[in-house]
Amino acid sequence: MHLRALLLIAIALVMHPLHAGARTPNIVIIFTDDQGYGDVGCFGAKGYQTPNLDRMAKQGRRFTDFYVAQAVCGASRAALLTGCYPNRLGMFGAPGPNAKHGINPDELLIPEMLKAQGYATGMFGKWHLGDNKKSLPIHHGFDEYYGLPYSNDMWPHHPGIRHLPLKQRLKRWPHLPMVEGDKIIDTEVTPEEQTRLTTDYTKRAVKFIAKNKGQPFFLYLAHSMPHVPLFVSPANKGKSKAGLYGDVMEEIDWSVGEVLAALKRHGISESTLVIFTTDNGPWLSYGNHAGSAGPLREGKATSWEGGVRVPCIMKWPGNIPANSVCSTPAMTIDLLPTIARITGSKLPEHKIDGKDIWPLIAGDKEAKSPHEAYYFYWGKALQAVRRGKWSLHLSHSYRSLRDKPGNDGIPSAYMQKKTNLTLYDLKADIGQKNDLSVSNRGVVSELSKLAEDHKEYVEKNRREPARY
Repeated sequence: MHLRALLLIAIALVMHPLHAGARTPNIVIIFTDDQGYGDVGCFGAKGYQTPNLDRMAKQGRRFTDFYVAQAVCGASRAALLTGCYPNRLGMFGAPGPNAKHGINPDELLIPEMLKAQGYATGMFGKWHLGDNKKSLPIHHGFDEYYGLPYSNDMWPHHPGIRHLPLKQRLKRWPHLPMVEGDKIIDTEVTPEEQTRLTTDYTKRAVKFIAKNKGQPFFLYLAHSMPHVPLFVSPANKGKSKAGLYGDVMEEIDWSVGEVLAALKRHGISESTLVIFTTDNGPWLSYGNHAGSAGPLREGKATSWEGGVRVPCIMKWPGNIPANSVCSTPAMTIDLLPTIARITGSKLPEHKIDGKDIWPLIAGDKEAKSPHEAYYFYWGKALQAVRRGKWSLHLSHSYRSLRDKPGNDGIPSAYMQKKTNLTLYDLKADIGQKNDLSVSNRGVVSELSKLAEDHKEYVEKNRREPARY
């Protein structure tokens, strides 16, 4: 065969969906909120059961070193949907009610990329990329949307302020709205209605699958739970041996089971990539209403492993090896370019940070990370770098529990701690307890240089969010 012919075949394999002639795969992303690394059975959960997620791991691939780009709700979601570090986009923190900024319409999100390929797109759950009408999902590539525009604790019934008169509570948080499309259909979500959130999102997702079973679709199911305040349906209340948090996690597992069952019922399991992960680590100050970071250090709102390393499971029969494990680092920013590869979609014309990790997902034994390193910011500050087994933490302040964790929905206080420049071997020391910087000065120097170069690169290529 001539060299030119071989080259054309190679280009075709890269630019077109896998399994030419077969149906372009459906994409399902199930994204939970504030779930800890240790909050799934196959990742070490205790006191409650997650049989559907455990079965999904046996049928697919478990990722032990999977990361979010920043350990806070809004920034993490911006990274997932755009393939960019949130610092490139100016999307920091967690935009609340009447936020003055939102995701820029010039950014290309996964649903917009897939709509260009003829996909139906639906989102059910928490958005958190701006609550201005123009910021909502329906204006960023989703055909359907039903859910909350931000976190369910941005709400006058939060346990921490419930003792105050309602008039005072409303000065801090307005009533929580439920949105369908770009219209508010419920101006005051109540505690009773919060018990139905997981169920309602799931029913909508299952209905969306049935409606679009005959064409490629992208489903983004972004649960509000287990973010505090915790609520669970009567059907799952008291089922676990781990209190309300365990009940909530068992209900999320039920939801995963419903989605997987719907795919099987409609005969499209083998043409669907399902990804389960979460937006950041557990909110540790909430104690028994928070999840577990397992063996990892710290939790949400830190750049330690417990804040940014999250459980991840992927399943696609015939394409992802069953009962397999990937321990090579990967990140949510890599999902957009990977999905582009397997669906034959066109990548954004502007710069993104994620890279195609399909060889890692597919279990290629020769596969390596396409990244030189991953970078972890808190706000505008770069705090950590991971390359291979090494994790370098730059000098920075971070929050840590002052005393015992909170109880029954009431958080405990944090205090500020500071770390100097430290280096950890994550293969030998997953809990980041032993600083190896003194004995590995060469590694420290190399990673420090990468950090400086990355900060300069992001600053030079930064884009702005939309302003309202």
